[in-house]
Amino acid sequence: MTRKLFGTDGVRGRANVEPMTAATAMRLGMAAGRRFTRADHHPTVVIGKDTRLSGYMLEPAMTAGFISVGMDVVLLGPLPTPAVANITRSLRADLGVMISASHNPFEDNGIKLFGPDGFKLSDEVEAEIEATMENGLAAHLVPSERLGRARRLDDAAGRSIEFAKSTFPRSLRLDGLKIVIDCAHGAAYKVAPAVLWELGAEVFPIGVAPNGTNINLDCGSLYPDAMRAEVLARGAHLGIALDGDADRVVICDEKGGLIDGDQLLALIARAWSVAGRLRGGNVVATVMSNLGLERYLGTLGIGLVRTAVGDRYVLEKMRIDGFNLGGEQSGHVILADHSTTGDGLLAALQALIVLVESGKAASIALRPFEPLPQTLKNIRLPAAMNGKVLELEPVRKAIAAAELRLKGTGRLVVRKSGTEPLIRVMAEGENAVLVGQVVDDLIAAIGAAAGH
Repeated sequence: MTRKLFGTDGVRGRANVEPMTAATAMRLGMAAGRRFTRADHHPTVVIGKDTRLSGYMLEPAMTAGFISVGMDVVLLGPLPTPAVANITRSLRADLGVMISASHNPFEDNGIKLFGPDGFKLSDEVEAEIEATMENGLAAHLVPSERLGRARRLDDAAGRSIEFAKSTFPRSLRLDGLKIVIDCAHGAAYKVAPAVLWELGAEVFPIGVAPNGTNINLDCGSLYPDAMRAEVLARGAHLGIALDGDADRVVICDEKGGLIDGDQLLALIARAWSVAGRLRGGNVVATVMSNLGLERYLGTLGIGLVRTAVGDRYVLEKMRIDGFNLGGEQSGHVILADHSTTGDGLLAALQALIVLVESGKAASIALRPFEPLPQTLKNIRLPAAMNGKVLELEPVRKAIAAAELRLKGTGRLVVRKSGTEPLIRVMAEGENAVLVGQVVDDLIAAIGAAAGH
């Protein structure tokens, strides 16, 4: 079965426009509830969300759908995506839901589903849910006496704070550290500052005043300038920027230099390898991760296994081969010993462990390798053209020519975004000028072929 509704990271789109409407959300709740209902017990689903205005529409719609097929609903309120996955497991629920479009602007929203094990659903299960939606839902409505109930989990944030702290060694504290935390006016706006404060840091929170429309607006991991400016203004030791649902992170050092997901993977891999905690002798990353990461890990005797872009593909490879560390350059870092999905806050805590134990400045302790020059640019195209442009002959020839120019000194990745109508072009190599020229020329060729 093929999927039409689900993309690379759940269902996503413009709020109040199909498929992100109340009607479709309710039908999705009915179909997913039916798929995860078992005859041997009364089923339960947990629902978390970020701070988008449209969450007030989608949360009750999904709640109604689940209740109509006999599922009890536990409402968590605004909470990071990884916390929702963790509470799904903790409560032994049958299903978990996160209503969020992650790093996208407030106009968008999305729905991510987690199985009872806290992992995102497989393509096959998502296809089954879509088939149920298409084949009629009336037959799955339960009699009135079997309707589900809804209740709110009042201590959801407290549970998340305690869980995050449990991943930090009890022998260490953050005393004396000044830390800026940018929560992107998103799901972690209460949890993340509290964790850092309770571990002893002097915390300067920004992006903690959500109003429904300012999530990710000129803040957070995609727009780290606000964090960098605050670090420099406060004389802080480092800054941490999360995205809207806190499943990704970008850090900056005391000088304002950015530390991305590749650097985090490198320093965590080194620390875990020394401690004998790195399973399988490999780290999993995507085709977008810098070649410098691969070369650095090689000097430590650690391999780098690459996957397609998307944290679900990284996690799938980790689960198949038993690896416990993986992630993306964008800041999705998956720590399988602690979480079933990317967790920006837990990744930041691992970096803080390295920082505290080293006694060095963040600019030294948290930057283990020098990345190769890398350029990434996007071109936005009409949705109908976005899936076809890479198949056009002029574009295919331009890609082949670009690969030839980089042969032996770098590499090229051209792909369609899984969440937006964009073509992403990334090149890296030893010659920064050449890398930039290759990307610019290829962007121009794609635009010309598409009539852009």
